[in-house]
Amino acid sequence: MSRRTPLISGNWKMHHNHFEAIQVTQKLHYRLGDHDYDGVGVSIHPPFTDLRSVQTVIGADRMKIALGAQNCHAEEKGAFTGEVSAPMLAKLEVALVIVGHSERRQLFGETDDMVNAKVKAVLASAMTPIMCCGETLEEREAGDAEAKVASQVRGGLAGVAADSVANMVIAYEPIWAIGTGRTATSEDAQAMCAAVRSVVSEVAGTAAADCVRIQYGGSVKPGNIAELMSQADIDGALVGGASLDPDDFASICAYRS
Repeated sequence: MSRRTPLISGNWKMHHNHFEAIQVTQKLHYRLGDHDYDGVGVSIHPPFTDLRSVQTVIGADRMKIALGAQNCHAEEKGAFTGEVSAPMLAKLEVALVIVGHSERRQLFGETDDMVNAKVKAVLASAMTPIMCCGETLEEREAGDAEAKVASQVRGGLAGVAADSVANMVIAYEPIWAIGTGRTATSEDAQAMCAAVRSVVSEVAGTAAADCVRIQYGGSVKPGNIAELMSQADIDGALVGGASLDPDDFASICAYRS
């Protein structure tokens, strides 16, 4: 087993009200046995309105599932109507925060500088960022995939201390595979995750690169998780649609069974 503990994360996006979130969390907990957590971390990332309810359920039943958020603002507080800060999330016992998801970049105009500021805000509140990177289909077909991803990784990690980088998670998500049913081959996913690790080595050193966990995201399902996880530089998965169903997500988390 890799010395990097794999992390399987479920990004619920804008799905499940807080009643549904409670039910899904409980069902996931019931479907995962203690042995399924041996050497594998599991996190779920509900919408902001669900966080307190899910936190309560996780705490009451002493679940081994980590609570995550999907985004945060870079500032601690201020006149930012509709935003949620990292310290607010930390008070809810959120452990991990997704930053720079492709939907945030494409739909809401987030830049590498904005992602970098959020990475630093999450770290400052003693949580773990899951920093996303990935290329469009046009960029891949033009042969620019590695350059695009490398630029995002360098921008997102700018000014972040090497020991902090070592404890982060980076999620490589080919944008063309998110929610489309298309999945990068395990070889393609491995090649890009290895490229990400190489950039981390350049930016933060080999020790940080050896420790940082790199997830693959993009139409991950029970049927392809084992092959993806067999690759040397893939240390987990950022799961979208399949994480909404507790049976499917449990199967993904228990990929070694």
